Amino acid sequence: MKTFTLVFIVILLLQVFAEAVSFNNGKDTAAQIEKAGNEGALFKKIHHHSIRKINCGYACARRCKKSSRKNVCKRACKSCCARCHCVPPGTYGNKEACPCYARLKTHGNRPKCP
Repeated sequence: MKTFTLVFIVILLLQVFAEAVSFNNGKDTAAQIEKAGNEGALFKKIHHHSIRKINCGYACARRCKKSSRKNVCKRACKSCCARCHCVPPGTYGNKEACPCYARLKTHGNRPKCP
């Protein structure tokens, strides 16, 4: 058990050292960033945009209110909403408003989202 802990700590230290060496103090020049795109040697700076929050419960209740099988519809809709962070407007169709929602398929290659 003691050797396992020692090996684990050594691996963590190696990872920290590798990240510290490759980090380069956050001062990548434009040439280095362009070179990174070609060779994959450096990491490009990626800007993460916050994902828009949506109330999936409300949106799916609105979407499934005319469904004959409301519980099945809401369950599928909530699953799709959690992945895509959007639900098309209205009770049917309009899937062009949310392409991710429209692309999801079941194992039988049928549309997953109502």
